[in-house]
Amino acid sequence: MDKKIFSFLFSTRLMAVLFIVFAVAMAIGTFIEDKYNTDTARIMVYNAWWFEVIMAFFLINFIGNIKRYNLLSIRKLGTLILHLSFILILIGAFVTRYISYEGIMVIQEGKSENQMFSDKFYLSALVDGEYEGDMRRKTHEKSLILSQATDNSFSIKGEFSGKPYEIKYKNFVMGATESIVEDENGDLYLKMVESGGGERHEHFLKEGEVQSFHNILYAFNKETEGAINIFKDENDEYFIKTPFGGNYMVMATQNQGLVYADSLQPLHHRSLYTMAGTSFVIPELAMKGRVDYTSNGDWKDQVSDAALTVTVKSEGIERDVTLLGAKGKMGIPFNFKQGDLEYTLFFGSKVYQLPFSIHLNDFIADKYPGTESGFSAFKSKITIEDENPFDYEIYMNHVLDHKGYRFFQASYEYTSGEKRANFDPDITVLSVNHDFWGTWITYIGYTLLYISMVWIIFDRNSRFGDLRKLLKKVKNKKAKMLSVFALFLGLSGFAQEHNHEHQHHVQDTVQKQEEKHQHKRITLGISGAEIDSLINVLTVDKAHAEKFGRLVIQDAGGRMKPVNTFSSELIRKVSKNDHYKGLNSDQVFLSMIQYPNLWNEVPVIYLDRGNDSIRHLLGVDEKAKYASLLNFFDENDNYKLSPFLEDAQKAAVKNAFQTDIVKAHEKALLLSSALGGGILRLFPVPNDQNNKWISFLELGNSNIKGQDSVFVRSIIPLYFHTLQDAKRSGGYKQADELLEGINKYQHTFGSNVMPSDEKIQSEITYNKYDIFKKLFSWYMYASLLMFLVCI
Repeated sequence: MDKKIFSFLFSTRLMAVLFIVFAVAMAIGTFIEDKYNTDTARIMVYNAWWFEVIMAFFLINFIGNIKRYNLLSIRKLGTLILHLSFILILIGAFVTRYISYEGIMVIQEGKSENQMFSDKFYLSALVDGEYEGDMRRKTHEKSLILSQATDNSFSIKGEFSGKPYEIKYKNFVMGATESIVEDENGDLYLKMVESGGGERHEHFLKEGEVQSFHNILYAFNKETEGAINIFKDENDEYFIKTPFGGNYMVMATQNQGLVYADSLQPLHHRSLYTMAGTSFVIPELAMKGRVDYTSNGDWKDQVSDAALTVTVKSEGIERDVTLLGAKGKMGIPFNFKQGDLEYTLFFGSKVYQLPFSIHLNDFIADKYPGTESGFSAFKSKITIEDENPFDYEIYMNHVLDHKGYRFFQASYEYTSGEKRANFDPDITVLSVNHDFWGTWITYIGYTLLYISMVWIIFDRNSRFGDLRKLLKKVKNKKAKMLSVFALFLGLSGFAQEHNHEHQHHVQDTVQKQEEKHQHKRITLGISGAEIDSLINVLTVDKAHAEKFGRLVIQDAGGRMKPVNTFSSELIRKVSKNDHYKGLNSDQVFLSMIQYPNLWNEVPVIYLDRGNDSIRHLLGVDEKAKYASLLNFFDENDNYKLSPFLEDAQKAAVKNAFQTDIVKAHEKALLLSSALGGGILRLFPVPNDQNNKWISFLELGNSNIKGQDSVFVRSIIPLYFHTLQDAKRSGGYKQADELLEGINKYQHTFGSNVMPSDEKIQSEITYNKYDIFKKLFSWYMYASLLMFLVCI
């Protein structure tokens, strides 16, 4: 190799340029992934040929530099290990890219499974024909990464018994929604809108076919026993014949009629038919057309079917075929004959057979306190059915490694799509990764990287050793300069004294400006001046709120803590702040439980930046930082996040919208629990084995009886009434006495779990100073000071 070429390939300059290109590409890939999806980023960046060329150049450069800098010596062992670590990390990445595979495994509770579905699309083509008098088959399988935002061109070419054929890409639609496009040369379709399963669905009945929707058969111009038959005669008149009795209502006139079983009756368009637990409407006349697919516009949708259209060319004939498929399930076979060859095409995930089976013994989902639709954690109790069976539990950060396969807890589903009465999922979804060699090569690489970093710091022959020698020389030079500095300081003393009065004046001015800004009240930009004014009028003073904050409550997890701790956590989690417009957390929480209707309208729920979709969904301004609890409900008190919440919580890898949906839901749920008052568990249940504490709203379901029940039921309403009087009179004596009564009740019946007064005071002091929040600033200032001193 020419020396100039060799020098260029292994030059530091080339490495710097490649690193900059690599960093920019990674940044661009991240933006693409956030805007579109992972597959789009893979096509445009991560799996692009030029990106892999950069990685290959890195690998070649690291290997070449071992020879160029003669690193195969004891003196340079630390640098050698550093280069070897990067080499192994890059090799591990290539092994993972080209050899490994991953996917998902769906297991129903009480059953075993040994199949997993790939996380990539695959197009499979089976070509059958006659060869030398026998029927033979050719099989093609192509891995695909597809996106609507990129060029997906590909083709599969082959030859069967001297007959060439080609399967060529034509179109791809994500989140495919079926529709009918008018075409005089097409088939006859009848549109039907039904609400089986409790949701609205649109379907197109093709003439001469029978289709099943939610276990009910429908047929159009093909009389079928047991099906709801719809007929169209030569005079364009429509009739219905059904094995079920029911009724219909003409939507325009509200006129009603009966549908008789096994009787041919006229069909009324735009009428609501109800029978056999389902309802449907035929909104318009049948039309001639062809099936087409349009995207639902959701780039992050990895669940809905996608539509891949390919053109099959053989024997001078071309035919377009549209295939439906999705990741995580097998494709639906599409079979047709073209010329002398018969084709069967599949589009969807590839099925891998594992060398062992997994039996799901139990699936456990822990709910968030106070909700029936949100789960905080999932756990799968399984048995590995192998030559040496064993039990195991898979949950977050607790993975299973077995025979080169790694299993993660990913998500869950419901049996047959139905939700149980107790909302308990019984199907687990495991993420499976088969990358034994890639994982271990990468792990070894990172281990060597750590060792080399530590080694180089203490190696006298490394760059750090050279820096230590340089610093020693600088230290000697500084000693020689001391006399010069002393002389300079002596000469400048007079000038400093002369200007002292002027500097003192400037410092006073700066200090006054700093104090002015320091005491300026920081607002959150929340609208609703009248609501804020009313809150300020009704809020108790800080001294009394502090006494309220010393009361002890039992949280949902059983922890005993002061009200001050809970109120601090509440305000920070909901609004990302520790106060509200000059009111501390105890004042805010006390105001919330006293005037919940007022706080329903206060924009206090923080919305993460950068996601306008959730703001549009809640009906707030796209630049709004906060939303009120009322923004989460429509005019009919329907929860606006419900249609998106379940999918967001189940998603193994959440996109930005799903992440914000879950965060917003948790904040709204927490605020709603606080406003309801049920979270204020102030009262211990006497002689309860589990030391349970309840709120005054839960009294009816507790074992508190007699005078104690009267006290628990009446003390909070009486306390709120007393606070209203205290605001008018300015005296909190009676309110303080009621708080003392609650405190005595807690000590009397909850002494087993009641924290000591010293612990309560310590926790309140900790909340007040919030030392870890301040440590960030202190560490930053200290680091800056040390940096300046080092310079």
